[in-house]
Amino acid sequence: MAYVIGVDVGGTFTDAVLDDDAGTVLAAKSPSTPPDYSQGVLDVLHLLAEQLGRPLPEMLADTHHIAHGTTSSLNALVMGNVPPVGFLTTRGHRDSIFIMNVEGRYLGRSPHELQHVLGQDKNHALLPKRHALEVTERVDRDGTVVVALDEEQARAAIRALVAEGVQAIAVSLLWSFRNPVHEHRLRELIAEEAPGLFVALSSEVSPRIREFARNATTIMSTQIGPGLRDYLGTLESALRAQGLTGPLLVMQSNGGAIAAAEAPAAAISTVGSVLTGGVIGSVALGRQLGHRNIISTDVGGTTFLAGLVVDGEPVRDTSTVINHHPINVPTLRVDAIGSGGGAIAWLDAGGNLRIGPRSAQAVPGPACYGNGGTEPTNTDANLVLGILPERGLLGGRKPLSKESARQAIDIRIAKPLGLSVEEAAAAIYTVQNAQTGDLLRKTVVEAGHDPRTFVLYAFGGAGPAHCAGYAAEVGCDEVVVPLGSVASAFSAFGLASTDIALAAELSDPTVVPFDPVRAERNFTELEERVRAGLSRQGVRFEKVEVVREIDLRYSMQLAEVTVPVAAGPLDTTAIEDAAAAFEKRYAELFGADAGFREAGIQAITFRVRGIGVLPFSPELPGVPAAERDPEPFATRPVCLDAATGYVATPIYDYRELRAGHVLTGPAVVEVPTTTVVVPAGTTGTVDHLGNLTISRSTR
Repeated sequence: MAYVIGVDVGGTFTDAVLDDDAGTVLAAKSPSTPPDYSQGVLDVLHLLAEQLGRPLPEMLADTHHIAHGTTSSLNALVMGNVPPVGFLTTRGHRDSIFIMNVEGRYLGRSPHELQHVLGQDKNHALLPKRHALEVTERVDRDGTVVVALDEEQARAAIRALVAEGVQAIAVSLLWSFRNPVHEHRLRELIAEEAPGLFVALSSEVSPRIREFARNATTIMSTQIGPGLRDYLGTLESALRAQGLTGPLLVMQSNGGAIAAAEAPAAAISTVGSVLTGGVIGSVALGRQLGHRNIISTDVGGTTFLAGLVVDGEPVRDTSTVINHHPINVPTLRVDAIGSGGGAIAWLDAGGNLRIGPRSAQAVPGPACYGNGGTEPTNTDANLVLGILPERGLLGGRKPLSKESARQAIDIRIAKPLGLSVEEAAAAIYTVQNAQTGDLLRKTVVEAGHDPRTFVLYAFGGAGPAHCAGYAAEVGCDEVVVPLGSVASAFSAFGLASTDIALAAELSDPTVVPFDPVRAERNFTELEERVRAGLSRQGVRFEKVEVVREIDLRYSMQLAEVTVPVAAGPLDTTAIEDAAAAFEKRYAELFGADAGFREAGIQAITFRVRGIGVLPFSPELPGVPAAERDPEPFATRPVCLDAATGYVATPIYDYRELRAGHVLTGPAVVEVPTTTVVVPAGTTGTVDHLGNLTISRSTR
């Protein structure tokens, strides 16, 4: 018996899913334990072991691997909770990270903020200027050394940074992605001057053209590298002590995993680890259900996440934005806002009701948790509205106080707006659905897709309570709530479903048609790096798949589009096919006839993705067929619409539902780890895997 375990560490809860090679799928959920999140991982693994009826050491000894996703790195960057780091760059180029191009003013800002130019600023530098120093050296655009590295001056700069108390150093030199010799030498000098100090090189973290983005990516990776190293080291040691013999893998933004020992060196690649788990899970479940176009939505305790699966493949991107800085990291495209179950409801200066982005998180948690929280959250509103049971969450293991929820809503929202507590709670529920619907428009409609041709998957602890509402906001008629054995731990199911994936890239700007030999040389070098990396992961692969890509653009433009390239050896036909694919995709993104081939097409970055396919492909098991109509175990007043008010609503126990059962809304389905709302005018149907599909009623 061999187990595969996925662990999703969120800001509020830690979820885990276990599957084996005999069709067993188990899920568990436990509160996260900041600041030591490793304890929460051990807690949830203990719960899995209890379900198996085995001691934890026995379960871990039979575990093939653990795939782990965490928000700790992303949270550290977003909240600025990072250690002081130093930055070394080429003389004359230090200020690029403070100037930020024009991008520093608009990246990551909402449309509302973009309209107020006078309110914009660039007061979000990654580090103080005294921690950014220059070294004398110069490599030209062809990779030729034109000024040798001044090693004595470099040593002086390193000693100055160490004296400032930096805990890591980022190195990003001009054109180092064409020739990293000086960056490599600086790492050696740092090791001599400050043995053991964490170092990140741009030529390894982000070997891409464009100075500001490469610098920002390297610095941010350096900021989270030491913390990730310490956390994963502590966690892996604890797991080994409990009997784990297989590898601990860490999810990356690109939708694949990497060995924990290697993750800190490419720390920035893990910032989206939890964000992508749900998308990968959606791909896996979509194969079972025959869905190829999926809107994947995950509403946890802190965030609302939305990603797309188009024609069976997750939508990818080559970069992302964190704290108004561009980050060069291959990633699954996932949009996120701070609008989870623990998102705090508040009133702005104009008296408008807002939800998030601040979250009550696991500590102190929503007011109804009774742990000292006094601000109202989505969870508090759902309790007052009757959506959540008063006996609590996690099957009653997490008690809830309705009185504390009412008091928080009354003081902070109801009285200032002149509303009753119930009206204020209904307003919170409505605003939550509206703003999550707005994010879906950005994710789906603004990307050129028709949401009516997609199926929406909703998971996370809070997703099933709101999914019918935000699906209606974008006109999506079919919603699947993955329940069965995974329920709100669906992102952890995605982690358990993932393969090992590594990516290597190199900017080598050239003009189409370019020399096939030169391009083949780039791809061969990248493939060798990827295959060598896969061989270090410590797991056995069923097969290895290699995908080649090029980022192309029209000359004198900045909008790059990624297109696939046929497996080598390259020839002129393959290059022209890539150019044709670029023009087709460019027209889809920016409009027909928006391209201008006569301007010329440039190849900017060559990329190789290697996927080590693991010998496990978890699938949700089937559930028994219904023999009689479903029966609610209770009825309670539930308010899903402020205009309708409270309605006597049947409450169903999910454990009593069977395949083929049909629920007519309004109805609420209670699952030990989540609650599903089936609004009036819709029906909920249990499929053969135990998932609940919510559709608009046809009668």
